[in-house]
Amino acid sequence: MSERRADLDKQQQTKQETEPYILFELLGTTYGLRSRSVKQMEMVEHITPVPNARPFVDGVVFSRGQVIPALNLRRRFGFDKAPYDLRTRLIVVTSAGRTAGLIVDTAREFVSIAAETIQPPPDAIAGLSGRYLQGIATLEERLVLILNVEAILNDADMVTDAAAPMSA
Repeated sequence: MSERRADLDKQQQTKQETEPYILFELLGTTYGLRSRSVKQMEMVEHITPVPNARPFVDGVVFSRGQVIPALNLRRRFGFDKAPYDLRTRLIVVTSAGRTAGLIVDTAREFVSIAAETIQPPPDAIAGLSGRYLQGIATLEERLVLILNVEAILNDADMVTDAAAPMSA
């Protein structure tokens, strides 16, 4: 009986150490976001451009009664922008009181990832590229780059140039 109890305890512990993630792709690479950071996911429809916005801010969108910035993750990570298609998704995330839509190539997978499968990012990418990475998980035969939503939304360079004085 105690052996069965130990198995149940082990199963409960394993369940507690997993967390649901939403997986998406950019340029064929799989990324993950903790589902607790994601409010909703939707198709990209009309994006209104905003003057003096950073290159990675495609504009603003009206989503469920709220106007939110639309951040192009391809551009945010230093990749070339691609035209939107039917697979392009807007993942609306929130962190530390800030909300934004992340534009990604495709998103349609929900998985639970065990905490022990997530490793910290290697020191070699800890600089500019790695600051948005929380860790790297292995799911079967593929790598999933786990993003730090707070770093993406709260980065100092998110501020637009609109506050800069205009020269006459």
